[in-house]
Formats: sequence, C-alpha cells, structure tokens
Amino acid sequence: MELFTLDFIKFRLVDLVDILIVAYIIYKLMTLMKGTRSAQMITGLILVFSIAFLAFWFQLEGLMWLFTNLATVGIIILVIIFQPELRGMLAQMGHSRLFRIIGKYEGSKTIEEVHRAAIRLAELKYGGLLVIERAVGLKNFIETGKVLNAQLSAEVVTTLFTPYTPLHDGAVIISGDFISAAACTLPLTRNPRYRKLYGMRHKAGIGVTEESDALAIIVSEETGEISIAHQGLLNRDIDRADFRDILSGYFKK
Repeated sequence: MELFTLDFIKFRLVDLVDILIVAYIIYKLMTLMKGTRSAQMITGLILVFSIAFLAFWFQLEGLMWLFTNLATVGIIILVIIFQPELRGMLAQMGHSRLFRIIGKYEGSKTIEEVHRAAIRLAELKYGGLLVIERAVGLKNFIETGKVLNAQLSAEVVTTLFTPYTPLHDGAVIISGDFISAAACTLPLTRNPRYRKLYGMRHKAGIGVTEESDALAIIVSEETGEISIAHQGLLNRDIDRADFRDILSGYFKK
C-alpha cells in the first residue's frame, strides 16, 4: 500500500524570505493604522471579505457576480482609501537606517539656527511652526506657501513669525541651510489622540511628520512651550535648556 506523502510541498529559503517580507509589510500597515480612522475601515473590510468567502462557499450566484466585478477595481479603491497610510509607510521606508547611512546629513548649522530661532520665539511668545526637510522631499507643501530660498538664520525666522506680518501664518519649511518657503499649508494629523488636545499649529506639525520623515518644531503662542513632532509623535513642553541636545538627537535617528 502506498503511503501518503507531502513530497509535493517544497519549502525553500526564498519562500521563507517571501513570507517574512509580506509579514513585515502587513505589520507596518497595521502599525500605521493603529489609532486612526483606518483601523475602523479594516473591521469593515474583514466583514466584506467574510461575506465574499461565504458567497463563494455556498455558491450564491448574485453575490459571487457582485464581488467578482468589485475585485477588478478593488485594488484601486483600497489605494485611494489608505492613501495617507501608504504614503506614511513609504516615507518610513525611505528614512530607514540603511538609507540614512547612504545619505547621512549633518545639519549642525541648521540645528544651531533653528535652536536660536525657537528659543527666541518662545521668549517672545510668537507662535511658530518650523519644518525641517530631510530625505523625503516636501515640494508639494512648499508650493502651497511663498517660495523664499533665503539663507537660514534665526533673525529671519523670527521676523517671519512676528504677529500680523504677511507671512506669519502657516509653516516655514527649511531645506538644508535655506528657508525654502513660508506661510505653507500642511496636512492636519488624523490621529484621534491629538484631535481635541491641541490647536491647528500642533496638528499641522504632527500631520506633516505622518507623511514624511521631516522634523517639525512647534512654538505655542499662548504659553511659549516648545514641542517637536517626528514620525507622527509629539514630544511636548521641552525644557529650553535641553532643546538643542534633544533636537540634535533627532538628527541622529
């Protein structure tokens, strides 16, 4: 009698790599969706896939026809729905440790001028939002404001955020040692954690770091409090004496 064997199943090293890559992609997507409205959408998608499975299992012709036709445009729909999360995932991949080693950026002058500017804004209680461009380009946000391409200095930044001046409202985007643009419009965070606790300036600072690897420095107009947003997380109420060291630490991440 011939014994049942599983010789037809061949598990190779490349299959293991394939599984690990898929698992990593799914993990990163789930991490990015945690705490956002997309997490609720996932529940709805699981319900839809469950109904589709039952439809094909029980051969329900009407539902099978519906899901078969939806499948042709399903990928496009998913890309549109999860566009912010996909952008965030690609941005995080872009500033992984490997890419940072390849394109290491030493921003000592940028750190010094941003440090001086933030401290001065805090002392004057001028609201400010400075976004430091890193590996992921911010051209789409730069185009929403007034393009300057001015040499970066604390004095210029302070002047830009002086109340009632034409460019004080919005974000200043810094690229290298230059101020690329002022009065820029940024996307607001979609994380419900920050929805009710912070004003528009803080939400915009967090939002731009959800879609890029940028650093956002926020100075509160009401309290003079300095905060740093990075990768969608807010480090708030930073002691002014420690601000420079903390800012430098972000450039090493």
